[in-house]
Parts: sequence; C-alpha cells; structure tokens
Amino acid sequence: MANKNKTTYFLIILTVGLIAGLVIAGRFSPMGPSKAESVEPIPETAQGIEGAVINVASTTGRAVVAVSTEHTQHLSKGGARKFSFEDPSGNNSFGGDPFDRFFDDFFGGMPRKFKQQGMGSGVIIDERGYILTNEHVINGVDKITVKLSDGREFKAELKGKDVRSDLAVIKIDAADLPVAKLGDSDTIKIGQWVVAIGNPFGFVMDNPEPTVTAGVISALHRSLGQVLARNRDYSNLIQTDAAINPGNSGGPLVNLRGEVIGINVAIFSTTGGYQGIGFAIPVNTAKKVLNQLIEGKKILYGWLGVTVQDVNEKLAKYFALEQNQGVLVSKVLKDGPAQKGGIKEGDIIIKIDGQPVANAKNLVSAVTRMSIGRKAGLTIIRDKKESVLQVEIGERPEDLEKVSQAKDLPAADIWRGIKVAAITEELAGQFDLENQKGVVVTGVEGDSLAEEAGIIPGDIIVGIDRNAIANLADYRKALTNAAPGADVLIKTLRGYFIIKGEEKK
Repeated sequence: MANKNKTTYFLIILTVGLIAGLVIAGRFSPMGPSKAESVEPIPETAQGIEGAVINVASTTGRAVVAVSTEHTQHLSKGGARKFSFEDPSGNNSFGGDPFDRFFDDFFGGMPRKFKQQGMGSGVIIDERGYILTNEHVINGVDKITVKLSDGREFKAELKGKDVRSDLAVIKIDAADLPVAKLGDSDTIKIGQWVVAIGNPFGFVMDNPEPTVTAGVISALHRSLGQVLARNRDYSNLIQTDAAINPGNSGGPLVNLRGEVIGINVAIFSTTGGYQGIGFAIPVNTAKKVLNQLIEGKKILYGWLGVTVQDVNEKLAKYFALEQNQGVLVSKVLKDGPAQKGGIKEGDIIIKIDGQPVANAKNLVSAVTRMSIGRKAGLTIIRDKKESVLQVEIGERPEDLEKVSQAKDLPAADIWRGIKVAAITEELAGQFDLENQKGVVVTGVEGDSLAEEAGIIPGDIIVGIDRNAIANLADYRKALTNAAPGADVLIKTLRGYFIIKGEEKK
C-alpha cells in the first residue's frame, strides 16, 4: 500500500512538471489558447491591404492618364558674334556651343525654334472627358496630348486653370471612359493607408498602364511656405510617404476604397529623388473650383493688400499684448483694400468679422474665401487701443511683387551685428525698388543680436521703433536715440523684428 501511494505521488509530481514545462514553453495554457495563437487578424489585415491596393490599381488606376505637353519657344539671335575670353582654361573661349556659333554665322538674324516637352499625369473625373490635373503641368504650353491606360491617345483642350490652387481641367473627345470617384478629404486621418497613382511613362514605354505606390498619410495641413509656393497656395497639403515621383504630378491620391482624396503635387527632396515626403492637394479644395474650371471661368480670391506676420512672444511683449495671437501688419500696399479701409503699418489684426485671428495663415484663409466687394470688420490694436475698421475685400492680383536680392554691396554702418548702406540709384536698380526709402542690410555678423533676431542680408530697413527711416541720417539718428540696453523694433520690407538690448558687461 505504501509503494502504491509512492507511485501515485510520483505520477502526480511528473504530471505537474510536464504541465509547467508546457506552460513555460508557451505551448499550453490552462486558461485557453496562447497569446501567439490569438493574434490571427494580423495576416488577415495585411492580406486585406494588399487586396485593396490591387483593387484600387485595377479600378481607379484605369482612370489615370499620361499628359504630354509641348511648348515652342522662339529665340532670336542676330548681329555680330561676341567673343569671350573669360575662361582661363581656353575651353569654349569663343563662347557657347559650336553649333550655336555655326548657326549665328550663317543665320544670325533668323529666329530659332526650340520645342520643350513636359510630362505629367491626370485623372478622368467625368464621362464627358474632363480630366483634372495640376496647373503647373500645362502652364504655358501650346499642345496637350493625353494617353489613356488602354493605349488610346487624344489631343486635349484646356478648359480652365487656376495658378493659386495649382489646378487645371483639360478635356478629350472620347467614349467609354473610366471615371474616378471623388472622395471627402475632410474625413481622412493621419496613419490612414493611401495609394498614389501616376502615369509618367505612358508615352515612353510600351505599357501605358499607370504606376502605383502605397503608403500612409504622414501629416495634414502642411504648408510649403512662400519661397517654394511662390504665387500658389500650398498651405493645406496632405503629406504622404507613398512615393510621388517626377511625372506623377496631377495624378490622384486614393484611399483604399478607390476614392480620390487628393491630387499629387510635389515631392520634398534634397537629391531630386524620392525621400519619403510627398504632398497632395486635398480633393475638397478641387471641388470648390471644379465647376468654374470646367466652365472656363476665372477663380476669384479675396485680398486685403497687406503683408502680415505672426505675433510671437517678443512682439507680444513689445506691444503689451495679453496673448501671442493676431497678426502684425508689416506693409500696406498703395491703393489696396486695406489702405482704403484705414489699415496702417504696425496695426495688429486680432479679429475678422468677430472671429479671432490666430496667425497669418488663419487670416489669409479667411480673406481668401470671402466674396469680392463684401465688407469685412477688422478688429485691430493701434497704440494699445482696440477699434474696428470696415474694409472692402478686393480681388487678389495674379502677380505679386518680387524683390530681388543684392550681392556684395558696400557696407557703411555696423550696429548690433547689422551692416547697412544707403540705397543709391544703382542699389535701387539691383533691388528692383521704385522710389524706395530706407537703408539696405549688406551683411549680418555671425552670433550677433541681429542674426538672432532673424535679420538677413538684403533686408531693407524702413523703420526703427516706429520712426520712419528714409536714409542713413534717419537710421543713425534713430539708433542714437535708442537706449543701449533696450530692445529695438526694426521694420523691414519683410516684416518686423525685435533686436534685443546689448548685454551689460
């Protein structure tokens, strides 16, 4: 009996040991299936994304077209050939290409023609043949040709274009066209899977089918800034890591349901190749102007005629503002809506029609959407007093002023790291300034108070502490009156800057 008990006890110990070993190995659990076995949706989800991308490529992809453009440029070169000996190596010492010299010798007075070709993409949005693309794809071209994914080619007609939104509509006369469905870009979320489709190789490869890349929405409401955007409004873009390669401009950014949520517009790259950052115009932006583009109407945008900048902490402190909100008016254009409404340089706009203005982007967006000719109530702060001015919204001009930068200008005065010179007739010409008063910044010393403030060479200083600066004499007088340890408000054609007081030694 004792031996039987010992045997039973041994078997119990052995069984418990085996169970414990299986639990530790993750092969068995007294509570049910192991954690590893329960993660079954992962491969199913991956398979679902793969299937969705394949479906998008085979459906919406059929509506994506290749756009080929052609522009004939006429150049006239006449007169005697000008020799140049600027190259010390002796290469091309007679200037230019040998063919150019031959052409000039025999056909010097005749015009020359150069055909420039471009490539882009587009997406069919209507069975009548309307195709949505980027304005920069068809800007200034003489001929537009479209190639469908099935290989058919058609001559396209430009129906409407808008530089600011960088959108255009072209039309082909064709039947049995696949049409893409436009989605809702207001509902998209960061991390959502998307597919970028383009057709950059439609005219150069035997297979006219579009290219497809997949990724996620990386960010929303991205802005490329004025330097990159120029006259275009790239302030509310969708950022994606789905590759948008050269030639894909004008193609659609699509969700996994096959709905167009954006129009591919640009890539951000330091090498010219794909680096994981692409941008698309939200499709809802396109919807707002689509009918007008189809009808060939000009797209009108509201305009105030001011240059503004955000109110940062330094400016808020200088103007004794309670919050870092609103925009500072740095320039009022002559005869513009703002000037006619009484807005002055140095005013701080804090509300428009009673709605708070958080920053410059907020103000521009609100004004842009307003109808031309309507009155808008601008709440401003001037001399620490709040008031409301009624300004009639004007039409935004197509071309904005551009100020070129001068180089290697002679320096005259140095103060807190700023080197300035008087604006002579010659310098005014280099800066493309007409009757411009002030002084030009010719240099900024490294690690100086001026550099810290954001002043850069080429800035035109037109005011110091609310004193107008017309010339060097005004500049020197204003600096003499400035207290050595006080912050100084500098007004330039780019905007206002606060230069800190010099450190006490």
